[in-house]
Amino acid sequence: MSLNHFFRVSRRISSCIVIGENSAFNLQNVAILGKYSRLQISSSCTLSATNQRPDWNRAVSEAEKIVGYPTSFLSLRWLLSDEIANVALHLRKLVGSNHPLLKTAKSLIYNGRNNMQAWGLIVLLISKAAGHRNVDDMEEDKAAGVLYSQRALAEVTEMIRTSHLVHKGLVNIYEGQYQEPSVLNDMAFGNKIALLSGDYLLCTSCAELAALRNNDIVDLMSSAVRDQAVSEFLGKRDKQNNPLPTCGKSALADWTTRNVLSAGSLLGKSCQGTLKLAGHTNQVQEQGYKFGKHLALAWQACLELEPFISSKYIPGSVFSLTSAPVLFHLERDPSLYTEIEKGLDTIHAVDYQKVHEIVSKGPGIELTKELQREHSQKALEVLNSFQDSDARTALSNIIFAMGEL
Repeated sequence: MSLNHFFRVSRRISSCIVIGENSAFNLQNVAILGKYSRLQISSSCTLSATNQRPDWNRAVSEAEKIVGYPTSFLSLRWLLSDEIANVALHLRKLVGSNHPLLKTAKSLIYNGRNNMQAWGLIVLLISKAAGHRNVDDMEEDKAAGVLYSQRALAEVTEMIRTSHLVHKGLVNIYEGQYQEPSVLNDMAFGNKIALLSGDYLLCTSCAELAALRNNDIVDLMSSAVRDQAVSEFLGKRDKQNNPLPTCGKSALADWTTRNVLSAGSLLGKSCQGTLKLAGHTNQVQEQGYKFGKHLALAWQACLELEPFISSKYIPGSVFSLTSAPVLFHLERDPSLYTEIEKGLDTIHAVDYQKVHEIVSKGPGIELTKELQREHSQKALEVLNSFQDSDARTALSNIIFAMGEL
């Protein structure tokens, strides 16, 4: 790639400012995921040294140094590709519209607990924590202590997860739904970008998988993609396919099923697959699956608690009506279904402020915290079966950073 092409594409990306609802962010911020712009923080965040819960960004930053460099596919080689640059340009055309793809793009770049970068990072950390057996020296990345095939699988994990989120940004368009032609055109255009961008990531992940030349890994990751698709058809939905709670179901069973399929399956099978690439036994691979699944569920519970951390509702904000705090409250107070059933046509018809106030005063918050602690503890129990190492400590720090155990 020529230097002129480098600057041309960089300018195209940095010029694309995407403005979400009541907020703005610059796609140029993606570049901070590169190796040399990461704030280097001392190892004082290690739990064993300080006995304090580490900050999330510190835990991730320390973990990245252990595996060599940031794992996210949103790295320099991706930012310089014409495909990603073109997506950035097309996103600019959606500025001012209400297409959900803008919020999806913002959430992917936002440097917090929900960024996709950490998914691949976890796969590499469990790879290094477990080590590898009977593998050709040529296969190993000596600097990072993992195999090149394991690093490729980590990128595949991120691409599959991101493509799923991008595809969820598609809008169902009904006849007569949008009276203004300009609004209809924006929605249709946004759908095209969401569909093609998601397909591009998914196709690229398939090509990366095929390059591994391992049928078992291909079968394993394909089943994870299938589980993600199945998760989008569970329970009641509004006309935009947003999930709604189902009356009469066990809150714990319903929540677990939804999130194992949508998240736990992918991270669990990625951890299982990376241990298979390292030549470990089926028993160790199963431990890898359990670790990834429980970590994903603890992570999800942590994310679902965030809207309820403050008892004060932020006007205009929305949260999942099938989140653990809401489901646990509904199980003990079914009267809340009266408000939630207003969202059968669209979830935006629900009075979120009212739901937030009721759930915040109910038992759902504490039950969700217990749920997070339970899955975090199970992930730590699996982690303790591996030998003590920097990678194992980094994974422990990430778990503790999600919430107090």
